[in-house]
Amino acid sequence: MPSKRDLDLLHVVAKAPPPVRLSSVRDRMRGEALDLMRVEKLADAAYSYRIVELDTPVTETLRLTGEILHAPWLLPASGQLTALACAVCTVGPRLEARVSELFGQKRASLALALDGLGNELLFAASRQVQDRVLADVRRRKLTMCGELRPGDPGLGLDAHAAVLRLAQADAIAVSLRGGHTLMPLKSASIVMGVGIDLPAASWSRCDHCPSRAKCRIVERAEAETAL
Repeated sequence: MPSKRDLDLLHVVAKAPPPVRLSSVRDRMRGEALDLMRVEKLADAAYSYRIVELDTPVTETLRLTGEILHAPWLLPASGQLTALACAVCTVGPRLEARVSELFGQKRASLALALDGLGNELLFAASRQVQDRVLADVRRRKLTMCGELRPGDPGLGLDAHAAVLRLAQADAIAVSLRGGHTLMPLKSASIVMGVGIDLPAASWSRCDHCPSRAKCRIVERAEAETAL
């Protein structure tokens, strides 16, 4: 079960453009939030993942290591789905505690800027664990296709508990509260298909997002795909 703590991602977020275009005031507040995060060492990013073989036969209801996931979107049009990569990542509890403190001090603008940076850090942690999984999959001479997160159209929120158990989220102190909420709040769980000769996915978990048209993350991803 590979896991990694103390990910150095702040420089990645600092260099990347924000996911949405900011006014001059909001851009200044983002800079202040970055400085605060550096000085107080608020980022505590970590990830954990496992590649788990599927029971056979493979159907829309996927069974693996005593867990059940209903994820029909992961079934490929061709090739053979043989496993799932289940991952969890987090930016840790310190950032969200500081955001709450800033709101309590009536410093809402800085709190919102810091919270937004938390989202950017979580995205960076997600990308890093996906890159790590892909490298692991390729070493096994396999392919990876598709990405779903509990709550996406292709995977219900009730999958959260199983995904966290499969990813061994306790190794990085991520847990589930109330059945659907991850703790720390700036955490995410991911499921990806793994197998033999899997084709490129014809869908994206971003397809139905109302912010897709103005999202810089999608814009960058599409530009990279076009190269």
